[in-house]
Amino acid sequence: MIDDEEKQQEKLGRCCIWHQFSAAASSHPDKIAVVHASGGARLFRELHRGGETSAGFGTDGLGFLTDRAAPSTSPPVYDGDACFAYSQVSLAVESLSSRLRAVLDGEDVPDLIKPSSGEVNNRGERAQPADSLSFVPSNPRLAESRDVYRPKIVGVYIPPSVEYVVSVLSVLRCGEALMPIDPWWPKDRILSVVAASNVDAILGSKTSFGKTHDNPSDWIAKSVSCPVLLFSMDECLQVDRGSCNIPLPCKGWKQRLFCYLMYTSGSTGNPKGVCGTEQGLLNRFMWMQEFYPFEVEEYVLFKTSISFIDHLQEILGAILTASALVVPPFNELKENIFAVLDFLEAYRISRLTAVPSLMRAVLPALQSQRHLQVTESLKLLVLSGEDFPVLLWKMLSTVFPNTSILNLYGSTEVSGDCTFFDCEKLPMLLETEALTSVPIGQPISNCDVVLVGEHDTPDQGEIHVGGLCISSGCFLNSTVVHSDFTELLHCSSLHYSDNRQRNQLFYRTGDFAQRLENGYLVFLGRKDRIVKINGQRVSLVEVENALRGHRDVLDAAVISQKGPEELIFLKAFLLLREMENSRDVLGCIRRWAIGKFSAVMIPHQFVFVESFPMTSSGKVDYESLAALEKMQTNEDSNQTEDIDLLQAIKKAFLDALMIETVSDEDNFFTVGGNSIAAAHVSYNLGINMRLLYDFPSPYKLHRAILQKVGSYSENLKVDGGLRINLEPGKRKIFQSLNSEAADIYRIKENEKSIGTSGKNGNHDTTYKRLKADSDTYSTSTGDSPRDGYPWTSLLKLKSCSLSRCNRVMYESDYGLTDGCQASWPAEIPRNTKSFMRKLWKVPMGSCVDASPLLVVRNQELFVFIGAHSEKFACVNAKSGSVQWEIKLDGRIEGSAAITNDFSQVVVGCYDGNIYFLDFSSGEICWTFQTAGEVKSQPVIEKKRQLIWCGSYDHNLYALDYKNYQCVDHVTCSGSIFGSPAIDELRSRIYVASTNGRITALSIKASPFYVLWQCDLGVPVFGSISICPIFGNVICCLVDGSVIALNSSGAIFWKTGTDGPIFAGACISSALPSQVLICSRSGKIYSFDTESGKTIWEYDVGEPITASAYVDDNLQLTCDRLVCICTCSGSILVLQINVDMEGDAVEKSDHMVQEFSRLKLDGDIFSSPVMIGGLIFVGCRDDYLHCVALETQSLTKRLFC
Repeated sequence: MIDDEEKQQEKLGRCCIWHQFSAAASSHPDKIAVVHASGGARLFRELHRGGETSAGFGTDGLGFLTDRAAPSTSPPVYDGDACFAYSQVSLAVESLSSRLRAVLDGEDVPDLIKPSSGEVNNRGERAQPADSLSFVPSNPRLAESRDVYRPKIVGVYIPPSVEYVVSVLSVLRCGEALMPIDPWWPKDRILSVVAASNVDAILGSKTSFGKTHDNPSDWIAKSVSCPVLLFSMDECLQVDRGSCNIPLPCKGWKQRLFCYLMYTSGSTGNPKGVCGTEQGLLNRFMWMQEFYPFEVEEYVLFKTSISFIDHLQEILGAILTASALVVPPFNELKENIFAVLDFLEAYRISRLTAVPSLMRAVLPALQSQRHLQVTESLKLLVLSGEDFPVLLWKMLSTVFPNTSILNLYGSTEVSGDCTFFDCEKLPMLLETEALTSVPIGQPISNCDVVLVGEHDTPDQGEIHVGGLCISSGCFLNSTVVHSDFTELLHCSSLHYSDNRQRNQLFYRTGDFAQRLENGYLVFLGRKDRIVKINGQRVSLVEVENALRGHRDVLDAAVISQKGPEELIFLKAFLLLREMENSRDVLGCIRRWAIGKFSAVMIPHQFVFVESFPMTSSGKVDYESLAALEKMQTNEDSNQTEDIDLLQAIKKAFLDALMIETVSDEDNFFTVGGNSIAAAHVSYNLGINMRLLYDFPSPYKLHRAILQKVGSYSENLKVDGGLRINLEPGKRKIFQSLNSEAADIYRIKENEKSIGTSGKNGNHDTTYKRLKADSDTYSTSTGDSPRDGYPWTSLLKLKSCSLSRCNRVMYESDYGLTDGCQASWPAEIPRNTKSFMRKLWKVPMGSCVDASPLLVVRNQELFVFIGAHSEKFACVNAKSGSVQWEIKLDGRIEGSAAITNDFSQVVVGCYDGNIYFLDFSSGEICWTFQTAGEVKSQPVIEKKRQLIWCGSYDHNLYALDYKNYQCVDHVTCSGSIFGSPAIDELRSRIYVASTNGRITALSIKASPFYVLWQCDLGVPVFGSISICPIFGNVICCLVDGSVIALNSSGAIFWKTGTDGPIFAGACISSALPSQVLICSRSGKIYSFDTESGKTIWEYDVGEPITASAYVDDNLQLTCDRLVCICTCSGSILVLQINVDMEGDAVEKSDHMVQEFSRLKLDGDIFSSPVMIGGLIFVGCRDDYLHCVALETQSLTKRLFC
C-alpha cells in the first residue's frame, strides 16, 4: 500500500538520515566533522581584555587569531579547540547506539542511572501497533496501511556539543524518537515536559563542554522515573564494542510514526509536543541541497538553541554533506550576542541561520571594516522565525553584497520550513509592489500551501500546509492526536500552490497571509491567541493555566497588547483567594513565575480584579477585559509596590521640569521637557534616557520599565534619591526598548536636486534666499539692525568655525584649537551696565535646543542650526536671511560641525542618521545610519579627514566623508551624549558615555586602539574638554563632580559643584587657565585647570543646563565677557576681571559681575556662541536669535 511512497523516496534519493550520514562519513573519514570552539572563545576573551572593546576583533585582532590558528586546517582550529573527524563521530554513534538499544530493551549497561524506585519505564514491544494510540497519521496512505509503529522516546539532556550530535544520530539509528531537553529551561519546565512525554530514557553527557553548572544530569536522574544514561565522546572512542547489529529502521516492514518530539506552546493551553517525521527533515534537507547545495569546503555554525527545530537543520546540513559543524560554548552566545561575529570571522563560517532581530542587533558591528572577513566568507544567510522588514534586507544586502539571503517560513509542525523566498528577486518585486516585509515566498519541494479565506477576500486567508513536511500530530497523554489538521476538498475559495493532491490532510497554522499577483505569499499575522514575543511563540492559554497553579491565585486571564514601537507585552488579570494580601502576593507570584516560565512567558503587568467580564456563553470576555485599561489596577492603588515606582517617575518629572503637577498621561516633551531635562530624569531614575523618548508619559514609562525588567520587577524599590534599585546596592541602566533598528547604516550617496526648490530623497531643500522673520526686531535708533555693526571686522577673520564651549577650527592646517585670531579692545569702566539689542530672529518651526555653529568663510558669516521640527538651516549671520534649509527625518538637538575643507556640514539626527550636507546648497552628500539617536556633535580629525561622532547605540564612529565609508567604530558600553574631544598634538581622541566610562583611543595610525578606560561610576552627559596647556581631560559628571584626568587616565584633580551638570566644560584662549562649569543649581564656576582650585563662582539665580561661552574677540580693558543662558530663558553676560585671576575665591564678588541680561520668550537649553559682542542662540520660543551688546562706549567703539 505504500509502494508509491517508497518509489517516490527512491526517486528523490532518500532512504534515511543514518544512511545519508554513513555515506558522507565513509567518503570523508578523516575530515573534521565537529569542532568544539573552546580555544577560539578563550582567545576572544584574551583579545578583548587586551583593549579591543568593540564587537569583533578587527584587522589587528584577526591577525592575532590567524597567528594562533593551526596550519592547514579546515576550518581554522585554535589551541584549546577539540576536533572530531567523521570516522570518530561514526564510531561513537555505533557505540552509543548499542548501549542505548540495550537500555531500551531493559538491559543493564555501565554509567546507567536507574530510577530510585528501581522501576524502569519500559512500555514493552518496540513495534507497538499504532491503532492502540488513537491517532490518525497526516498521510492518508499511512492511515490506510496502518503499517507504522510508535517509537520509544529518548530525551537528550545535553547542551550543543559533539555529544549532542552523536545522541541525535544514535536515537535515529535505533529507530526511536529523540526529544531535546534544553538545559537552560527552568527545572519545573524540564520535569513537566519529561512527565508529559513519558520518556523511556534520557541521555546525558559526562563532559563539561557547554555546561553552565556541574553535573547537570545528576539532579534530573534523581527526579525522573526513567533510566538516565551518561556517556562521553572519549569513552565511546576508547571502548571497542564491535559492530552495531541493530537492524536499520529503514529496512523494517513498518515505518516509524515520528522521529522527534519537540515541545512548544500550543493553543490547547498545555505545552504541545510536536511529533515530527524523518521524511519531513529529509525533505527539507534535500530541498536545500537541490537549490542551495553545499560546496566542497563549507562551515556551519551551531548557534540555534536546541529548543527550536532549526537546530536540527544546522546539524543535518553539515554532517550529511561532510561539512564542518562549529559548536561554540553556548554561554558565550547567551552572554554576548556580538560573540557570534567572533565565531563567524575566526572560523570562516559560510552558512548561518538566524532570526532577523539578531541580525538587526549586530548590524552596527558588521558595517565596520573590522568584519570584512565575515562579509567575504558568509555565502548563505537564512532568516526565519520573525517578520523580516524590507528595510532590514536593504541594510543586509549592502553589508553582504555577495551573500544569498533567504527568508523562510514555517514552524515545528512542518519540519521547520515550508516556504521560502530568495531575496535576490526582491529588487524587481519592489518595482511593482509596495512591501514593508519580505515575502515568505512559495512552497519548498513536496509541500503544498493553501490559503483558506472568505469569498470576498480570495487572495487572503489562513495558511494551511500539507505534503511531506507536516508532522504526524501532537503528543498528548501518551497519544498522538491531530486536532490541528483538517482534510481539504477542492473549492473555489481555496488557493493551491500545487494541484497534485486535493484530498490530503493539511496543518492549520493559525497564520494569515496574502497572495501577490506573482504567486508569492506575504505574512499578515496570527489568528488565534498565540503571540510571538522576541521570535518565540507564547500561548496565552498556557500562561493562564500556569498562573492558576499558584496557591494564591483563584483564576487568571491573560491578554497581549501592542505598545509603542509595535512591542508586544503580556498583561495578566488575576482573581486572588484573599485580596487583602495582594501587596505581598505580587512579589511572590513574580518570583514563582521565574522558575515556572521561560522569560518571554512572564507577564509584564499584573492586575488584581474582583471578577472577570463574561460572555453570554459563560466564557471570559477578553475584548471587555482589554478595555479595562482605566480600571483600578495594582499600579493605581495602595495595594502593591508598583505605586512607588509610578510616584517616583512623576516626582522625577516634576524635579526636571520644575513644575508643580504632572498627570499620569502628560507627555514629558509637550509640557516643557527636552533632552537635558530628560537626562536629569534618566539619571535620577537610573534608566536609559532613550526609554523616556519612547515612553514619554509617567504611565507609559512605568509600564515600559516593568516590561523591560520582566521577572525582576518585584525587586524594584525607590530610595530617597529616586534611583530604581534592582538589587541591594546595585542600579541598572535599562537598554532601549526600541525594536525598530532595522534601517541601519543607510547610505545615500550623491543624491542631487535640481532647481531652486526640489526634492532630495524624502527631504525638502530650499535653495533660494529667504527673508528672515517678518517681525525682525527694530533698533532703538530706528536704523536697520544690520547697518553699522562691526561686520567688517568680523568678516576679516580667517576662515574658521566656532561652536559651543569655545571650540574653534580653522580651514587652514592649524588644526583644531581653542584659539582666536583677533581681539578688539573697548574702554568700558567697571560697574558699567550694558543692555542687549535684538538684531534678528529666524523661525525654525519648533523648539531650538541645538547650539549654533558659526562659520566665517569668504568674508561672510553663516549660522548652521537645527530644531525639533526636523528643519536644518543655513542663515546669513549679518542679514538673518535663510540661505537654504532642509527637512530631515528626525528632530535635531545636536550641534553641527564642518569638514576641514569647509565643503560639507555634518549633523546628527534623532532618526539615527549622521547627515553630510553640501555647504553651499544643503544637498545631502551622504548619510550614515547608526542604531540609535545622534545628539553628539561631530568632531573633525584633520590629519585623516575623518569625522568622529557618537550615538545612543553606544558606539563612536570614524567616518571617511571623502570615500563615504565607516572606517572604524568603538563600543563604549553606554550611550554617547556629549561630543568627543580630539587631542591633535598627541593623536588621541577621548569620549565619555552615560555609564560613566571615559575611553581614550590612539588615532596615530590605523588600526586605532584603546589606550585606557576610566570608569567614573556616574553618567557623563556633557562634552569632554581638553586643557591646551596641560593636556588634561576635563569631565563633568551628572552628580556635580568635575574631574581632570591626565594622559594616562589617572585622576589629576577632582572638585565639585552644588548641583547636577549636564553641559560640557568651557576652556577658551582668552581665559586659558580657567575652566568654566555651569550647574543646574544656577551657579557658574571657574576652576583652575592645573589644580582644580575654585577661582570664582557666580549665582545666576536660574537653572543652567547649557555651556558657557567666552568672547575671545572682544576685550573690555583687562576684562573678558562670558555668556550664559538659563533654562528660564535669560541671556546673561558676565564681566570677568582677568587681573584678579590669581586671587582667592573670597574676592570673586569683585572679580565677576553681571554686565547685561536679556529675557527671551522661551526657555533656553541651547549653548550660545558669542563673537565680538554678538550672541547667537536657539530658544524654545521656536526661533534662532541674534542679539548684540550695547553701551554708549561700546557703541562708539564698535559702530565707528
